[in-house]
Amino acid sequence: MSSYTPPLTDIRFLLTRLIGCERLAALPGYNGINEELVDSVLEEAAKIAAEQFAPLNQTGDRQGAKCANGIVTMPAGFQEAYKAFADGGWNGLPVEIDTGGQGLPWSIAMPVQEMFQSANLSLALCGLLNQGAIEALATHGGDALKATFLPKLISGTWSGTMNLTEPQAGSDVGAVRCKAFPADDPHLGVHYKITGQKIFISYGDHDLTENIIHLVLARLPDAPEGSRGLSLFLVPKILVKNDGTLGKANDVRVVSIEHKLGQHASPTCVMAYGDKDGAIGYLVGGEHGGMAAMFTMMNNARIGVGLQGLAVAERAYQQAVDIAKTRVQGRAIGDPKGFPVAIIQHPDVRRMLLGIKAHIAAARALIYSCAYAIDVSKHVADENKKKSAAARIDLLTPIIKAWLTDLANEITSTAVQIAGGMGYIEETGLAQHMRDARVLAIYEGTNGIQANDLVFRKLVRDDGAAFKDLLDEMMRFLPELTTLPGEDAPIMHRHLSRALLQLRETSEWVVKKAKSDASGGAAIAAPFLRMVGNIVGGYYLLKSAALAQKDMRENLGDADFLAGKITAARFYAEHVLPLSGGLAVTVMEGSAGILNATEKTF
Repeated sequence: MSSYTPPLTDIRFLLTRLIGCERLAALPGYNGINEELVDSVLEEAAKIAAEQFAPLNQTGDRQGAKCANGIVTMPAGFQEAYKAFADGGWNGLPVEIDTGGQGLPWSIAMPVQEMFQSANLSLALCGLLNQGAIEALATHGGDALKATFLPKLISGTWSGTMNLTEPQAGSDVGAVRCKAFPADDPHLGVHYKITGQKIFISYGDHDLTENIIHLVLARLPDAPEGSRGLSLFLVPKILVKNDGTLGKANDVRVVSIEHKLGQHASPTCVMAYGDKDGAIGYLVGGEHGGMAAMFTMMNNARIGVGLQGLAVAERAYQQAVDIAKTRVQGRAIGDPKGFPVAIIQHPDVRRMLLGIKAHIAAARALIYSCAYAIDVSKHVADENKKKSAAARIDLLTPIIKAWLTDLANEITSTAVQIAGGMGYIEETGLAQHMRDARVLAIYEGTNGIQANDLVFRKLVRDDGAAFKDLLDEMMRFLPELTTLPGEDAPIMHRHLSRALLQLRETSEWVVKKAKSDASGGAAIAAPFLRMVGNIVGGYYLLKSAALAQKDMRENLGDADFLAGKITAARFYAEHVLPLSGGLAVTVMEGSAGILNATEKTF
């Protein structure tokens, strides 16, 4: 299996040209951000990712996490790699300095997280969960809870989990039956006794940290039915004394870990709470306010899962390129008497590689732009800009989660296809990426749920106001393409302008359809999200290509890299954006055929 090389050239280009260090430095609290700082952070993270995380990816997959006698142990080397991650302060990179973090923008933290996820998806998931737990507790926790638990979570000394799912309550969170009963605690105020079982709990138990902090959805006595009756509780694996040191074990245990298709080194646990006297837990947010608190964590996690999709796609792409350049098979088209050539010489292999390269570039530009919106929403002084940035994040979240993870499944499969029979063999490592990627479209809300979220919450709720703002922004970019020299820009302009007109018409139709016929709107939500993802990702990619064209004209940067970005953007314009017309037809005409089907159809 080839090694992992962090794509620092593209990451730097997006941070310095598409986002702009000067724009980050203009935000309150980020005045120290400059290109030198960005380079130093990226290079150090790249070193740990490539040298400590990546070599454990395949061995971790083969060994897997193990559960014996109620104790979960991680694969060899994982403890040391996680310690290097935590000791370096990477766990708290975007967390405010006054709470123990590094105080860096999400625009920098997101690329750092991408590198760790690319290097070792199973191991880096622990840090991703910590990130969500920190945000949920910082936003909704009381002062005593934050003082006791946040510093350890931020440092990575303790890790966090998200506990929603139960055997009868998967996507239907309102069906949760886990119970909570009030009690008293002199240290942290009112505490509760938690009883019940949770399943599919990522990193529910492990030996990387000295304590695990579970955030658990449960139902108080006499709580309303459904999701409105849920509350969120902080339940530590090991109880914490008044002086902050660890005390006795809580009434929490891991029952088993799942045997999964992929991510073998990430322990997915069945958790039991309150087998004896009840697990001690502390309320996060108000009573019956569990969903509001949990959605803070879930929205963070949904963007993080989208980032995982980008990350595993990048890892598979690197290995596919390496195989394509070194595997010799067949003679070049048009030269039947010539010597055998590397498969990268075959046009269809180049088509597949360009398709992967272009989609990765679009996905990366999209999610980094969302990271900048997060920074604006948290730090800009102007309230209107803050609200606008928050609306953009809400709009992009289901797109990032669903579109990037669907791409991950397609890209890892295409990477196997490029390698042929060698890709199907576990030793090359490509099959692992395909297995690891599969769950990304499922957890943190299936991609069908994300599509419904886009249609019913992000479009219908405000008549598509935030969506129209994004459409207007994309339309304003079009004239810029007409000012660039060469034949590439006019081609990009033609395809993007046509796609945007199709998207405007289709989105207006979707809003009307979803309001008048909810089932019909749900039936076409998935192809609509795919259409949106293709076009919005294409916009950010073509915007990056326009910057690359300007840099080439001024002899700035690496010429081969810049030319490659322009080539990928043209490929995307010619091969992906034209799909919008077909998707528009599917969206506006395809619901009836779905709804007319009955159970007997199948």
